[in-house]
Amino acid sequence: MESCLPELHLAEILPFILVGFAAQLVDGALGMAFGVISTTLLVSRGVDPAVASASVHAVEVFTTGASGISHTIHGNVNWRLFRRIVIPGIIGGVLGAYVLTQISAATARPFVLSYLTAIGFYLLWRAIRHQQRHKNPRLVEPLGLVGGFLDAAGGGGWGPVVTSNLLAQGAHPRKVIGTVNTAEFFIALTISATFLVSLKAEAFTTAMAGLLIGGLAAAPVGALVAKRLPTRPLLILVSIVLILTSAYGIYTSLRG
Repeated sequence: MESCLPELHLAEILPFILVGFAAQLVDGALGMAFGVISTTLLVSRGVDPAVASASVHAVEVFTTGASGISHTIHGNVNWRLFRRIVIPGIIGGVLGAYVLTQISAATARPFVLSYLTAIGFYLLWRAIRHQQRHKNPRLVEPLGLVGGFLDAAGGGGWGPVVTSNLLAQGAHPRKVIGTVNTAEFFIALTISATFLVSLKAEAFTTAMAGLLIGGLAAAPVGALVAKRLPTRPLLILVSIVLILTSAYGIYTSLRG
């Protein structure tokens, strides 16, 4: 019986290792953007949106698991907030994954890239404003539902959507990042299972293997990067990368 895993060659897998490493460093520093960056680059390279999202979420099961354990050990998780976002997030993730696997790649690609472009502009707006108002968040459950759906449908967005909106409502930054990252493990696990049921062996790609290697290598470094690098320049850099790569992907998709 043939293995469903792809045969790996260094020249083919190295770019994805580098993308996974860089994206996880950014995610560790900001509490967001691993999925968005990885999926944007994969889709812009012509990877089927459903396969790209499945690959990224399978990798995130491991990276968010390590991150969640770390945040729990350091007391960064607000368990009441966790309970309010994790169940709606799981429901939204299943719905988003199902929708993405039921439509054709040609139909999905422009919409997925448009969503990622919008996320890029939103992150840029957040970086320029960079304001923090300390209040208790009120809009939580619907936010988790939308964040989970968009995360599955776009291959990323749980962190940018949920983290940014909770911070905009005034929640404590350290608790928000720790709680959202810990909940993301369960979101990624559910979305991955949904994709694997629909895509089976097709979800196991060279891109997935490369992202996994790079992401796991960078995961322990993320907390150190968060302490040493300022948030605003990183957030601006992420937003610019997302906007440019997504816009280019939209152009090539519509042109082709």
